[in-house]
Amino acid sequence: MNLPEKFEVLIITLSDRAHKGEYEDLSGPRIREKISEYFSSVNWEFNINLTLIPDDATILRELLKSASGIYNIVITTGGTGIGPRDITVETVTPLLTKEIPGIMEFIRIKYGTEKPNALLSRGVAGIIGKSLIYTLPGSVRAVDEYMTEILKTLKHAVYMQHGIDTHDKH
Repeated sequence: MNLPEKFEVLIITLSDRAHKGEYEDLSGPRIREKISEYFSSVNWEFNINLTLIPDDATILRELLKSASGIYNIVITTGGTGIGPRDITVETVTPLLTKEIPGIMEFIRIKYGTEKPNALLSRGVAGIIGKSLIYTLPGSVRAVDEYMTEILKTLKHAVYMQHGIDTHDKH
């Protein structure tokens, strides 16, 4: 199998307040910045689309269902906490065809050691259809932390997803 000629990336920010215009979405653009730097560093062609939606399970579910045939990578930001409007994890999990629990568990433990509130994030990662998906918290600081760790394994995850064996054959 081959890698896509051009990677299609969708970044979804979930925030009632940003959607209403009460404040600017900073997390989605920060993910775009991190992913752009990464794809440029590995010389992969890419296109990134950002969308901002309210904390609404129906809108997110429909967006993810339509995205799974179009986008290679989907990253959400927001809605991973334990508040009443935090619906990202409950919406994404049933759609996963494969879950990748290790990356999110590692991030929670690594950053939760210094900042115990990080342990309250419930973000998940996995595959929906043909899309790798990562669900990140909504703060810029959390986006920086999560993206730092996700990008360490992204190339290998993409290779694995496309059936490309990069393991040593010894």
